[in-house]
Amino acid sequence: MPSPPHISWFVDSGMELETADGSTVKIIEFQHREDARVLHEWAKHFREHYCLDKEIDELREGTGLTRGQYLLTRIFPSKTSRLGPGIRSGDFAEILVADYLEFLQKWTVPRTRYRLKSSPDESTKGTDILGFKLAPRTNLAKGVYSPNDVLLCVEVKAQFSGRSARPKLQDAINDSAKDQYRTSLSLNAMRQRLLLVQDRDAAQVVRRFQNATDRPYLSQSAAAAFFCDSIFDAQIVSTASTEGHPEPDTLFLLVFKGKDMMKLVHRLYEMAADAA
Repeated sequence: MPSPPHISWFVDSGMELETADGSTVKIIEFQHREDARVLHEWAKHFREHYCLDKEIDELREGTGLTRGQYLLTRIFPSKTSRLGPGIRSGDFAEILVADYLEFLQKWTVPRTRYRLKSSPDESTKGTDILGFKLAPRTNLAKGVYSPNDVLLCVEVKAQFSGRSARPKLQDAINDSAKDQYRTSLSLNAMRQRLLLVQDRDAAQVVRRFQNATDRPYLSQSAAAAFFCDSIFDAQIVSTASTEGHPEPDTLFLLVFKGKDMMKLVHRLYEMAADAA
């Protein structure tokens, strides 16, 4: 799959911070700008995280709603409800971090997390992002699995509004510590959703990581925080600590930041609905 054009807006700042326990935090900037073509292509890519374009008409049948109305009222988190904006920013950050990992870091990252939500204004339970890397000798069709295959579990926290930064990176680290207990459930949910849309190749990749006892593999974790530039605070980020995390040696830390992020969030949801 070719990289969506908005991927070029990720820029390595060259800046790294050190946490309270000496861990390194990589800082990545998201330098978005006004570009109608890029935003249009991004809106389609973004929309299909929630609902495949080929399914919208069948799903909205009988509702009396246009495609855009259906997406805004039944599928996307609300712009105006009490919980909706927070869910929007959280989903948005997770999707962007998944894009970074897939298209720039070359992980395989199936996108199923936001489909089949019972309520648009609720966050999906489980690990935020699951990524996979298969070693060259692995052959899924023949049932050949390398112990060097890697499962990546990522927790993401976002803050796009407010007067001061909150310890979002620490929150992501704390949630990452829970992934060893919920990863199997998240893998199962991902595979179920992939099978529902007949994506059997991706489902087979997930299946490879569902039995570590018989098919051992390597595990890696990441914690990421995404801030609006207006509230990013390097000192708050540096107070984070990985002490107490069950696998600190395999945990890597990322911070993303960009300007006017909440404005961008709402704009992209509107574009995704209008262009459906």
